[in-house]
Amino acid sequence: MEGTIFGLTEAQLAQWGTTVGVGAFMAYMVFIVAQLAWESKAGRFGTFVLFLALGFGLIGFVAKFVIQWVLER
Repeated sequence: MEGTIFGLTEAQLAQWGTTVGVGAFMAYMVFIVAQLAWESKAGRFGTFVLFLALGFGLIGFVAKFVIQWVLER
């Protein structure tokens, strides 16, 4: 299959890499924020604020895929 990488076109590979790569990066960010909250002894409210800030980014990323899915149907 000419013009493919691992049986995927360049566009398919880029979409897969973006989805999985950014998703994995976001999971790693959750770990980093949890570690930061633990080491700084942020308490419940401080931990909540840290995860709230991160949560807005996560919600935006998920909303992008939901909106794309709805528009493509």
